[in-house]
Amino acid sequence: MNDTTASQGTRTAWRALRLFNLYRLVLSGLFSVLVVTGNLPPPLGSYNRRMFALVVIAYLALTVVGQAAVERRFGSLGLQTLAQVLLDIVAITLMMYASGGVTSGLGMLLVVSIAGGSILAPGRNALLFAAVASLAVLGEELYSWLFFYIPAANYTHAGFLGGTYFATALLAFVLGQRLRASEALAAQQALDLESLARLNEHIIQRMQSGIVAVDAQDRVRLINAAAIRLLGTGDAAAGRDLVDLAPALDAQLRQWRVGGLQPEDAIKGGAAGVDVLASFTGLGAQGATIFLEDAAAVRQRAQQLKLASLGRLTASIAHEVRNPLGAISHAAQLLDESAQGSEEDRRLVGIIQQHSRRVNTIIDNVMSLSRREPAVPEGFAIKPWLEEFAAELRARFGLDGADVVTHVQPEAIAVCMDPSHLHQVLSNLCENALRYRRGRPLLELRCGIHALTQRPHLDVIDRGPGMPASVQEHVFEPFFTTEADGTGLGLYLAAEMCEANQAALVLKSNSTEGCCFRINFAHPGRRQRPGT
Repeated sequence: MNDTTASQGTRTAWRALRLFNLYRLVLSGLFSVLVVTGNLPPPLGSYNRRMFALVVIAYLALTVVGQAAVERRFGSLGLQTLAQVLLDIVAITLMMYASGGVTSGLGMLLVVSIAGGSILAPGRNALLFAAVASLAVLGEELYSWLFFYIPAANYTHAGFLGGTYFATALLAFVLGQRLRASEALAAQQALDLESLARLNEHIIQRMQSGIVAVDAQDRVRLINAAAIRLLGTGDAAAGRDLVDLAPALDAQLRQWRVGGLQPEDAIKGGAAGVDVLASFTGLGAQGATIFLEDAAAVRQRAQQLKLASLGRLTASIAHEVRNPLGAISHAAQLLDESAQGSEEDRRLVGIIQQHSRRVNTIIDNVMSLSRREPAVPEGFAIKPWLEEFAAELRARFGLDGADVVTHVQPEAIAVCMDPSHLHQVLSNLCENALRYRRGRPLLELRCGIHALTQRPHLDVIDRGPGMPASVQEHVFEPFFTTEADGTGLGLYLAAEMCEANQAALVLKSNSTEGCCFRINFAHPGRRQRPGT
């Protein structure tokens, strides 16, 4: 039994002693009232009324003093119990003597005192109380018979009382032992449950998956740090209505309550700007537990399966298509070098070569996607890396410093991503932006941190004419392009690379003033293992 359990048991024992003293106060107070009012019923005080009154008043006074000592916890618990029970034995024995002996019936009051003392007192004190009470009763009978006129001492009655005292003491002692053992066990179990509850709370708070527990009224009862980060609700979320925190999630919960079907659609960019997948389970009394997952992480796992299948498919496609394509391209080159043939023939040969190169580019892109090595994310400061990338971009396209600008606020932002993948993604986005350039700056790279989720993000902002709504809907689909010589894989590959790093590429804004693509990096507290 640890210190906390022992301390709780001691407090309980002192409370029990306080209740026992309260009974003694009531008993002595009742006798005092009868003495003061002169309404003592026979046989109380029938042998010596004055002595009975003095004993009762002294008993009340000493009981009040004892109660005060108990309230202040003066001395030890065992000493207090011993003193109170011995006081009861002396006072009640004297009252019994003043009332004519054991025939007065006052001896039965000692049963309560012995029972209370045997429960509270440890060890063999219970037998001590019974022995002292028995001797006191027998001594009172013997003294009355020897020195005063009593026709015959009632030793039989006194003996039965003594036997009752011992039986009561033994029974109360055993009961007290069991009560103390049960109390200690209950206290230990309470501590174990408290420790288990703390452990469960610690585990829940440390889980990467978001967990929200709601009651039947859809009021949040528990929410862990991951759920706060995914939903962007802030720390003061517990106790609030779910509809106020996340209306879209509340709508999915209501649909689940009605139909029992798990939602398939992600909650698109809530307050935290993160796509979230939710699943629901029942939680007694019509409550529910909501499990939240970052849609980017889920898509990343699905991507691994997709890439594995795509790798096998593209390997066979490359084997079956690339060799015939090489023969076609070579034959077209030979025809082009031939002196024979008209201008029309040369134009047709050029078309063959142009489309052969395009098909070859598509195969290269698809194979680079399937053969791409797993992401190896690492944390690094984005400001110097971004400035180096901007300088490289200016040199490649012959731009000056005012054409491509960078903003990083705060300057110490660190991101978690494979640097080579980030270079490919930004190269693709910047090349697309510069293709439609107008106004200045031609390109702006702005990095910041989301206020609620603390996730870093990088915006690629251009000053182009924007894109039609029909194009915007399919911008991340593979093989979708509006360019005659495009493959439609650039933005798709960029989004796939971001998902491989638990980041997300989204079109943040689109207008006639330009577009803004945003990369939402993984949370800095979530480090990935190589190969995920």
